[in-house]
Parts: sequence; C-alpha cells; structure tokens
Amino acid sequence: MIDRETVIQWYPGHMAAAMREMERRSSLIDIFIEVIDARIAVTGSNADLSQIVGRKPRLIVLTRDDLADPQITKAWLEYYPTKRFRAVSVNAREPNSYTQASFTLTQMLSSARVKGVARTMVIGIPNSGKSRVINGLLRRDVARVEDKAGVTRAPQWFRVGPNVEMMDTPGILVPKIDTLQAQWMLAMCGAIPRDKFSPENVVHSFVDWMTNNRTRQVPDLENFATVRRMLRTGGELEMHNAALAYLKDFNEGKFGRTSFDVPPADGA
Repeated sequence: MIDRETVIQWYPGHMAAAMREMERRSSLIDIFIEVIDARIAVTGSNADLSQIVGRKPRLIVLTRDDLADPQITKAWLEYYPTKRFRAVSVNAREPNSYTQASFTLTQMLSSARVKGVARTMVIGIPNSGKSRVINGLLRRDVARVEDKAGVTRAPQWFRVGPNVEMMDTPGILVPKIDTLQAQWMLAMCGAIPRDKFSPENVVHSFVDWMTNNRTRQVPDLENFATVRRMLRTGGELEMHNAALAYLKDFNEGKFGRTSFDVPPADGA
C-alpha cells in the first residue's frame, strides 16, 4: 500500500544558521543572483530568501532548461521582467549557455554604479544548481558540484574580477513545505536527500500528476521495474531500487522535458 500522505520535510541546523548569516550580510550585497530549477519555478523558489533580497536588484537564473518544457521556460523569461527581475536560463551541459547570464550580470553591475568592490550573493534551494552557475559565470571550477542536495554547508566568497566578489551560500528550504504536492515535486527534482523520503511514494505521485495534467505518457513504477527486470529473489519486483532508478532517469531527461510550474495566466 502506497501512503501518499507521508509528510516530507527537511530543515537541518545548518540551514537555519546559514539563513541568519545571509541576513547579517545582506546589507553588504549589491546584487542577488537567485538560482531556480526551471522545472519548479514556483515550488523551487524560497519566499524566505526573497525577504532577504528585498528591493535590491535580482538576477534570476533558471537552471536545467534542457530538462524543462522549452515553451514554459520561455513564458517564465517573459514573465519575470513584468516583476522587474532580470532573468536568463542556462544548461549545465552547455558552458556557452552562460554567456547571456554573464552579459546580463555585467549590465546590472554597471547600472548599480557601485563604488569600490561590488558584491553579489548567489541564493537558492538545495541542488538548484548554484555551484554550477558560479562555475559557469567564473568560467572555471571553483565551487564544489555534486548531483545531490546539501553539498554546500557554509558561505564561500569568490573573486569574479578586480572589482567584483561573489558569495556562494548553502541551499535553504522553508522550515515547513506547505503542501504534499510541493514536497514530492521538490523530492522528484533532487532538492531533498533521497534518504529523507520514500522514492516509491514520490514516483507514484509523479505518475499520477502526469496522468492528470499532461497528454504525454510516462511509465508507471511497476512497468518500469518489470522492463528493467528489477527483481528480488523469488521473482518479486524490487520497487525501492526501481524507484531510485526512475528518479535518476527523470533527472537525466529520459522521460522527456517536464515543467511542473507555469507562470500565472493573468500575469499576477
């Protein structure tokens, strides 16, 4: 029996400490760079971080645009300027995709007219791609990158140029993820460590959502496990390992390009 009501939450102590540190340093920051997984443009944006940004200039970088629905990503890039945010999309597999991001950040830094050293802060939820964005903007590997949540645990400063510094920060979730849908979407996209949730539950919720909201079909977990011949001794399907493999395939784009969140229809 699949328990779809199991609550998924993850807010370790280092996130609370990092939030306090970011609040303390926010007055020093000239431009914030918010990194968001393009597939979860709403669910993957932490409103608590937006409070730290306040009215300061913000560049939104949508990552994993090679995994997201291209039409929906385009709609988001048209939506953000209506809220006075600059926005670009990037693909970690294409280093040249950071050219536009670098150009936009340079424009924003020029407009800010900072005296002395300009300081930027990169913010976002866990595994949104912050470290990859930093490496892409700096054109060198300086920030540690792994395909799992919770790698960066403390703030780090990097020198971008003679007069620009960039601060990497730990990924921070809200203390309580309000809805079950948001919980499984964050888990599906890798924002929550896989030992903090049932992968079987998450995959079943994903398949239900795709069935109810999309015309494109995706395999259910049972068929996926059967095709892969993931069996226990005695011939019973090995559902847990099948679900982990399913999550991996989803995040490699093997089920097609998917976006869970779309811009408001009325532009609100």
